[in-house]
Amino acid sequence: MSAGGGPDSTPGPETAGRSRAGAGANHGLAADLVTRAEYCVVAVAECFRGDGEILANPIGTIPMIGGRVARASFEPDLVMTDGEATFVSGPYPVGATDTVKVVEAWNPYRSMFDMVWSGRRHVMMGASQIDRFGNQNFAFVGSWEQPKAQLLGFRGAPGNTIQNTTSYWIPNHSPKVFVPKVDVVTGVGYDRAAALGPEASRYHEIRRVVTNLGVLDFATPDHTMRLHSVHPGVSVDEIVAATGFDLVVPDDVGETRAPTPDELELIQHVVDPHGLREQEVPTP
Repeated sequence: MSAGGGPDSTPGPETAGRSRAGAGANHGLAADLVTRAEYCVVAVAECFRGDGEILANPIGTIPMIGGRVARASFEPDLVMTDGEATFVSGPYPVGATDTVKVVEAWNPYRSMFDMVWSGRRHVMMGASQIDRFGNQNFAFVGSWEQPKAQLLGFRGAPGNTIQNTTSYWIPNHSPKVFVPKVDVVTGVGYDRAAALGPEASRYHEIRRVVTNLGVLDFATPDHTMRLHSVHPGVSVDEIVAATGFDLVVPDDVGETRAPTPDELELIQHVVDPHGLREQEVPTP
């Protein structure tokens, strides 16, 4: 795959404080050092596994790193944007302003909406609040009449979640974010999508919620949130305590897999050579 401008070999941050990857599903990296942020990156990348030729639209630093790693390693047909109006080849460094990008296609607004409405997109958003059915809020916190905090507004979240596969990235897993009931629904969860009927919600899917502590999904009979994996160094009890509702916890919760050697090379030296991932999720 062609790289826009080639790999940036600028060294990343110091590796002090990195935790050792465990054995088993960690693909031979038991002797290598992997940070919590790098586990988060590979967990985000896994959200896009199997998507094929659709538009991957990860929003935020670690989501963008994870999306680009997914395309460069195991999902080569993913279509990636530059955040503006073009589809681009890659991978190229996150945050780089002087990289020569290989443009694959123009993506004006009218084309973007055609793609959104037809369900050919997987978006990863953030959430200021999220509940056990995946209803998301990043509009405001507090009451309609007098919010405590005004946030981003509704933006495209209602249409994103009804028309496209959606995942979420939460850099700070806490009971303030994982709440019994969101103050306002911006992203539509499984309970509300079901109430709309099968025709209105035919593209609705909330695939994963990735946090700084672990990975969650909705693979339960009633689509309530379930613990999928914990990042190394995190316990199940820690995630349960950081969640403000009853979380479904299987008997066999595993660890989030480590990046492969090739993926780690991509993360550290190609996609995020300046270590922006470590600023979003510092090593505990």
